[in-house]
This record gives sequence, C-alpha cells and structure tokens, in this order.
Amino acid sequence: MTSTVTLPALAPDHAELYASWFACLAEPVRVRLLHAVAASPGGVTVGTLATTLGISQSTCSHHVRKLAEVRFVHLRKEGTTTVVTVNAACCTGFPQAVDAVMGLLAPLSAQPPAGPADVTVRALADADWDAVLRIYAEGIATGDATFETTVPDRDSLDGKWLPGHRWVAEIDGEVVGWTASSPTSARECYAGVAETSVYVADGYRGRGIGRALLHRQVAAADEGGLWMLQSSIFPENRASLALHHAAGYRTVGVRERIAQRDGVWRDTVLIERRSPVR
Repeated sequence: MTSTVTLPALAPDHAELYASWFACLAEPVRVRLLHAVAASPGGVTVGTLATTLGISQSTCSHHVRKLAEVRFVHLRKEGTTTVVTVNAACCTGFPQAVDAVMGLLAPLSAQPPAGPADVTVRALADADWDAVLRIYAEGIATGDATFETTVPDRDSLDGKWLPGHRWVAEIDGEVVGWTASSPTSARECYAGVAETSVYVADGYRGRGIGRALLHRQVAAADEGGLWMLQSSIFPENRASLALHHAAGYRTVGVRERIAQRDGVWRDTVLIERRSPVR
C-alpha cells in the first residue's frame, strides 16, 4: 500500500545522539571491531581482537573504548583480561536511528493516530469480498505491496484471516481499503502473534485511510489478546514503512533477497509492534 504521512522534525537531542553513533563508526577499524565482537556472542578479549584485526593491543584498546562510550559494546574484567561483548540493544537501536534520520520513523505511541472523520472502519462483511479482492489486485499491480502475483481466492483468505481481526474502510458507503491479521504459527506459544496486511484502493491513497485502518487494527489486537503484530514490507515502499512506524511498529531488520517476484530477488523489512497491554 502507499500513503502520505507527515512526520515531526527530528528532535535536537536525538540528532545529537545519532550523530555520535555515526561519528564513532566513521573509523573503519571500529567497524571491523564491532563486526568481530558481534560475531562472538560469548564475548572476546581485547588481545584476541587485536590479533584478529592485525593491530596493536593499545590501538585495539583505544578503539574498543570509543565503541563502549557510545554503548555499542560492553566491557567486563576477568582478572587482568578485558572481555568485550556486543550490546544487543544496538542491533535494533542503530537501525531505528537510520530510519529516523531517513524520515521513516515517527515517535512511538501506545495507540496510533485516528484517521480522518470521513473514513469509517468496520468489520468485514460477506458483501465486502468483491471489493476486498479488487483492492488486493490493485495492490499487487503496484509491484511493491506483496510477493503475490495473483489474488488469492476468497476461501483461502477467509480460512487464513483471524476472526475479529479483519476490517474494511468506507468513504460514502464505498469500501476503499482493508486490513486483516493472520496467525504466524499453529503452535500454542505463538497464539498471540499475528502477521498483518493493509491495502488501500487505487485513487484513495494519501487520504488517511491506511492510518484509520491501522488505528482499528492495533486497538483490536490489544483488546483481543494479540501481543505481537508483525509485517514484511518492501524497502521501496517507504510510505507504508512510515505509516506503520507511526502506528508503533519498529524495524527488526532487513531480510536480504528473501524471495523472488517476477524473477527478481527482493529484500523485505521485517517490522513488529508489541502490545503495551502485555
């Protein structure tokens, strides 16, 4: 789907923090060090890092301290030896900083903003299926909405989508968008995790319909006991990424060349939203 989202200016304190991260990694040796530490989950000594990178131990210690200052790594003493471990939070924090600088990340909130007054969101009814399938086809035609190249039939979608988590948006009685959630696994431990989809009709994008659908989607998930929503979005679909981030989703990572569409390998951005209720 595509939409238009106006984001607030980047806060000065956030800009200062992100700049310190980027400045730290402007030194190639630190990039190599961080990679070596991240590839050693149990931790690695400064001496081993120096040998691995072919640099002196004093040089290695200097750069490790710089990484620790911005909290990319943690340091702990074991006798006279310093062990370096990666700060797992930076694995998500740093990608989100990039998203924020590039205008893809709005401030998170427990509840996403509501849509325009002229958009009504209600539960999907039997009479809506023709419109839902048509809008699905319009999304497929953009080339940046899904790996699907043909519209799934009604029965397969009806069997996959969770009851109570399928909605349509209307303007003046016309269905102009839909959202639905599907279970990610049949295992009981993942009963509260769902994969989401949002589509807006051609000619109606950029009018706040996606925002209205996500508002209802998230509220229903929180009320219905879903503790995690996730979605995979093509990185080219920047408007959809911004829309989801504004609804409280965060970037988990990029899955490179995960599948082909029309014979071309494509990446996807994996995003997720955790319910504040749980």
